[in-house]
Amino acid sequence: MKKIILSIFFFCGVFVQAQEYLTKTDVNYYSDSDVKNDDYAARKCVLDIYYPKEVKNATTIIWFHGGGLTGGRTEIPEALKNNNYIIVGVDYRLSPKVKAPVYIEDAAAATAWVFNHIAEFGGNPDSIFISGHSAGAYLGLMITLDTAYLAKYRIDSNKIAGLIPFSGQAITHFTVRKENGIKDTQPLIDKYAPLYFVRKVTPPILLITGDREMELLGRYEENAYFARMFKLVGNDRVTLYELQGYDHNMIIPAFPLLLKFVKQISK
Repeated sequence: MKKIILSIFFFCGVFVQAQEYLTKTDVNYYSDSDVKNDDYAARKCVLDIYYPKEVKNATTIIWFHGGGLTGGRTEIPEALKNNNYIIVGVDYRLSPKVKAPVYIEDAAAATAWVFNHIAEFGGNPDSIFISGHSAGAYLGLMITLDTAYLAKYRIDSNKIAGLIPFSGQAITHFTVRKENGIKDTQPLIDKYAPLYFVRKVTPPILLITGDREMELLGRYEENAYFARMFKLVGNDRVTLYELQGYDHNMIIPAFPLLLKFVKQISK
């Protein structure tokens, strides 16, 4: 366990100590029996927890890393630290070692673990947000919108406090298509597409993409159609932001929007 001690300040003769944070790493979110005969799962299916010390009922943000479902590893973004939130960075298995829906199932298992255990770290299970970039955003969308993934753990996905996908794929992810011999310029909407599960009742959703002329393939247009379909089914809890002048790696200007969204909902 790593211990992070922030600065101590003196102001107008008053002693003020800044919030102290702790980090717990490589926490397995599957049981030992689930990964007993799978070294890859035992190594990849872990999460890191960054949490404020001695705080109760804290809001939690689960962060799924990007990497096209073929790369990347656990990360806790610096921009999310020091805000009195618990940040959970999740790792998951990757293609081609596994294929869909394994990595989606991993995301659901990690989220279920957070719901069941975050109170042990001072978190409020009624204030859990999900975010991530690109492939990580896709995973968050899938486990929130296809209710079956969390229902396996007896969790209603509508209990998620809010979803903030950064440049997430709304149609079937290009890696899932590649696994089935479909090229990345061939659109597909099937059971592996968040668009397939558009519905009237969802947690609040903040969709954020880069500039439509600079984004990856048609990522902005996918999200724009996604937002439109939510509106057509009577869901007024979905907002879309296009960050003009930024390409697919638009995470730096997106973080303030995420934090503002979380603050508004969790207060």
